[in-house]
Amino acid sequence: MVTPTAMRIWYVTIALLIWLGIILTGFSAAHWLLYIPAIGLTFAAITGICPGQVAISKLLGPKQTS
Repeated sequence: MVTPTAMRIWYVTIALLIWLGIILTGFSAAHWLLYIPAIGLTFAAITGICPGQVAISKLLGPKQTS
């Protein structure tokens, strides 16, 4: 599964906004839960594999076609 370049740019943009918020808030003041989407989106931008999308597809099962 290859992620298009436009989607990777979207992942980078959102990840940078989250990281900017963490930095401006302060690493010690930001809640640990905020790091999960920031790390996941950074990983998705680098590798092209979105952990959230993989988890949802495993939960919902294969796509049914009619």
